Amino acid sequence: MSFNVAVIRGNCSSPPEVRTLASGSTLAILQVTSRSDDGAATSVPVVSWDPPAWVEDLDTGDEVIAVGRVRRRFYRAGAAAASKVELEADYLAPGGDRRRVKVALRRVREVLEGLDG
Repeated sequence: MSFNVAVIRGNCSSPPEVRTLASGSTLAILQVTSRSDDGAATSVPVVSWDPPAWVEDLDTGDEVIAVGRVRRRFYRAGAAAASKVELEADYLAPGGDRRRVKVALRRVREVLEGLDG
C-alpha cells in the first residue's frame, strides 16, 4: 500500500500570496519555515485551494500547521519546462489554535491508522 501524507508546523516566512483564478477558485501560497531541535531551518512552500478566510490575514512570523500531501507540479517558464515540489494542504490551522491543531493531528492519525487495514 502506498500513501502520501505530509505535515508541517512552523512560521510564515512571508505574508501569503492569495490569487483568484479565472475559474473562480482561490489559491493561497505560503512559505512555512520549520526549525529542528538543532536550529536548522527548512522552508516549505504550502499551497491551499480555496483556503479559509483567515489565511489572508497571516503575516510574517505567524505560526501555522498544514496537513496534506507532497506534490510535484510541472509548468512552463518561458520556453522551458520547470517543476516545483510543494505541500498541497487539505487542512490548515493557526498554530496557536489548540482546537484546530488537535483536528489536524487527528486527521494525520486517521491516515496512518488506515494503513493497518
